[in-house]
Amino acid sequence: MIPGAAEPAEVDRERLLRVLAAAAFVIFFQAFMVAPVLPQLAQGFGVSPERVGLIVPAYLIPYGAATLVYGLLADRLGVWRVMAGSLGTFAALTALTATASSVGQLAMWRFMTGLGASGVVPLGLVLVGRLFPYKRRGRPLGWLFGAMAGGMAFGSTFGALLEPVVGWRGLFLTVGVAGGALLLVLAPSQGIIPGATAAGTRLPDLFRGYRDLLLNPRGCRTYGFVLLNSMFHSGVFTWLGLYFEQRYGLGPVGVGLALLGYGIPGFLLGPVIGRIADRRGRGRLLPAGLLLGALSAAALTLNAPLLLAAVAVTVLSLGYDMTQPLLAGIVTALGGQRPGQAMGLNVCLLFTGFGLGSLLFGGLLRFGVGTTLALFAAAELALAAAAVRLFRSETPSVEVGRP
Repeated sequence: MIPGAAEPAEVDRERLLRVLAAAAFVIFFQAFMVAPVLPQLAQGFGVSPERVGLIVPAYLIPYGAATLVYGLLADRLGVWRVMAGSLGTFAALTALTATASSVGQLAMWRFMTGLGASGVVPLGLVLVGRLFPYKRRGRPLGWLFGAMAGGMAFGSTFGALLEPVVGWRGLFLTVGVAGGALLLVLAPSQGIIPGATAAGTRLPDLFRGYRDLLLNPRGCRTYGFVLLNSMFHSGVFTWLGLYFEQRYGLGPVGVGLALLGYGIPGFLLGPVIGRIADRRGRGRLLPAGLLLGALSAAALTLNAPLLLAAVAVTVLSLGYDMTQPLLAGIVTALGGQRPGQAMGLNVCLLFTGFGLGSLLFGGLLRFGVGTTLALFAAAELALAAAAVRLFRSETPSVEVGRP
């Protein structure tokens, strides 16, 4: 909360939280609805799956980079104006993506959409930091990250299921309309969204702020795990459509059903996981979440029945839900008077990791999907082992502002 500011009514905060969760859901739905239909897009445009796969990082990497700007703008101009402008831009550019007539144009529209859309989710996380005390942030952060995971799940599933019916152009048009509708629903909450917190930011102060965040031991390890963990999850998830097509011979509908479990744990259990983190500490849950991610990727390398592979996808999702929301909770305590800058850096590294992970996994596919999954699983297992020591001090008794 902001010192001296009137506390919004609980019902208003909860309404805003639901709208922010819906916006996060739609944005992540759009981001990941193309991953399972990469083989179909490649066939339609007459290019290789690896080439059309570039449209995924074409959206995610500029999205991550632009969050640095949006966080600073929000500190100076106020969250409402920046968030509303970003959500409106997302809606318009998503709809315009349907006009693409080549892979190059499709990548261009997604690049521009990534730049325009990246002010919504990080500022939603900033609002949670401002409107909810640290000891109660686990539940609202669980809602937001659960909505993100749900968007990834439903985007991947219904992207695959609906593409044969409405086409990929219809998917983009529908999501664009949904984004515009959410902007209208968000408008009544303008009154409780905090205004500017900084009168201006000089360039030396800007770089000093990032330096301080990254040199802070708590910040350094948290941001490092945000980047590496997001690389793991995006690398594996982006290519699951190709995995199920090659390993089990599934078409678009089969791939969609196989991915249905991804995001369901976060969608259903996100607030519960957040409450457990608030009560028992993030240091206990983080290593467990990383271990689950590693085990699920390792399970996908086995010659297992299709049902067990689908279960592994669900466990992979649970691993994400037990890591990234908890890391974001730590970041909300790092920003001081510039929470937008701290959370902007968090989401920048998150989405940059998403893009880099997708690129890295795609580049390693020449060694085979199984070998690449095994390499990613080994890297995540190493992260889990390191997290036991590095995050052991993240307990409920930790002071919010300590390094």
